[in-house]
Amino acid sequence: MQPLLRTLLLLFISLKLSAQDHVFLETESFTDKGGWVIDQQSFVVMGSSYLMAHGMGRPVKDAATTVQFPKKGKYRIWVRTKDWAPFPKGPGKFQIVLNGKALNQVFGESGSDVWKWYPGGEVEVQNEQMSVALHDLTGFNGRCDAILFTNSSTFSPPEKLDAMNAFRKQQLKLTDTPTEANNFDLVVVGGGIAGTCAAISASRMGLKVALIQDRPVLGGNNSSEIRVHLMGDVDKNHYPKLGRIVREMDNGDPGNGNADAKEYGDARKTAIVKGERNISLFLNTHVYKVEKSGDKIVAVVGRDIATNKETRFTGTFFSDCTGDGTIGELAGAEFRMGRESKAETGESLAADKSDNFTLGTSNLWASLERDTVSSFPETPWAIQFSDEYHIDEAKADWQWETGFGNFNTITDAEKIRDHNLRAIFGNWSYLKKNKAAKYAKRELAWVAYIGGKRESRRLMGDHVLTQMDIQDGKQYPDGTVTATWTIDLHFPDERNKKYFEGQEFFAGTKHIKVAPYTIPYRCLYSKNISNLFMAGRNISTTHVAFGSTRVMRTCGMMGEVVGFAAYLTKKYNTSPRGVYQEYLPELMAIIKDETPPGKP
Repeated sequence: MQPLLRTLLLLFISLKLSAQDHVFLETESFTDKGGWVIDQQSFVVMGSSYLMAHGMGRPVKDAATTVQFPKKGKYRIWVRTKDWAPFPKGPGKFQIVLNGKALNQVFGESGSDVWKWYPGGEVEVQNEQMSVALHDLTGFNGRCDAILFTNSSTFSPPEKLDAMNAFRKQQLKLTDTPTEANNFDLVVVGGGIAGTCAAISASRMGLKVALIQDRPVLGGNNSSEIRVHLMGDVDKNHYPKLGRIVREMDNGDPGNGNADAKEYGDARKTAIVKGERNISLFLNTHVYKVEKSGDKIVAVVGRDIATNKETRFTGTFFSDCTGDGTIGELAGAEFRMGRESKAETGESLAADKSDNFTLGTSNLWASLERDTVSSFPETPWAIQFSDEYHIDEAKADWQWETGFGNFNTITDAEKIRDHNLRAIFGNWSYLKKNKAAKYAKRELAWVAYIGGKRESRRLMGDHVLTQMDIQDGKQYPDGTVTATWTIDLHFPDERNKKYFEGQEFFAGTKHIKVAPYTIPYRCLYSKNISNLFMAGRNISTTHVAFGSTRVMRTCGMMGEVVGFAAYLTKKYNTSPRGVYQEYLPELMAIIKDETPPGKP
């Protein structure tokens, strides 16, 4: 091809590409969410949050926004969604409404449970500004990730994850230089009880702290979004100072799945944190990227789950309180997931062979008695119940649980939640129809759409807590948090397994009592990432020992210890390991509420 012809061809291609106009909408950024809710639980899988119509069988109010087009003309519409319950077709149906007029296409009933783009037809844009709305048709968890308008008749948005993430980043104009937050002494990622206590503890020791949480509320499993009560004792401590911050977080015991959201004290938790002058609180921020130098983390990057604004947090020390060990995994920290074998750990309660089995995730729910009779839709797409097997209860407790090794509690978080919803709605539909004498005037008051996880990654520290440590009551020199909960390892309920083998959603357990024992400080920092602490269910234990350490009052006390240790790392310009090796007497003196050695 001659040079002139080649130049003209390249110019033609360039002009053709530049003539393409894309208008890309992330639904979680809609200005009015209506009755739709933001779900970020699968960000690690799909690179984004999305909106979901969680109406418990009643259509929710439209989510709406206004979009600006670069010019008038014809645009093809693409909608990124899925059918979350393709058995054979699910109920999550919704429509796109443009300037008050619904498109003919109904989304969410394709029969495919894969996130992908679906064509929505063509629209004539007569004004540069247009209103766009998501119109829910069922109230049964229809979901939408993004909407694309394009004036190209040949362009199709990418389906493969890497290409989709690159396209998303380009369309959102995200750069490699996100907004900089201030530099912090300690960056705590995860605003559950463990992370919140770590942040408060460090703050009160004078450290400048960032507390980053990927939801709009603090408390994690103890928040109004998940509603698990706090377990573990703080009054049997060898060191009574530990647990003081946990007590501040404690809103009493409303039980599991209480229908009254206020019983979980979201506002109190937030007010306590905002009252700390040394804490900068970042809610709705999902950390998905870690920057390192050698064996140290230097920064983390988070994306706002609603606006998609990105922020970079630099710090001297970091604490992974995510539960999933997300920061540790991104940084290359050593971790375990699943069960070790007896041969590996020497534990009598360990599995005969190592495997991927983990405790599951719960989505709790509750119903309330009303003055009038109510109905509930038929749910042919849900799990089916019968006179022979159903769960005759007006609310859930901890046993409603999915993910016993047949689902990965991190990468399958959406599938686990959806499986739980199919069980909840299917059982409730059966009760309403077949046990009217008891349930005719009851209606679902609340169903959790955020999963309450029990187990995923466990980050390895310089000590790995074992069954023998617990049952022998070993007192290590660095024994800190006093733990009291039983070794509580869940497994599928036998009757549930009989009817739903491989798809269980109801758990059993055997509580193995333990005497109060202490958790070594060496379980609270990473063995190979030199400036990483951890607190919560992702600390350094075996699967068996985790069955006892995982409850939230115990996890909160871990956070308190991390705050004290972080103070010493700054004071002596050392590492978490350095605190153990050189300054353990001072750490233990702080924990004991005594004057540190060598102090007047």
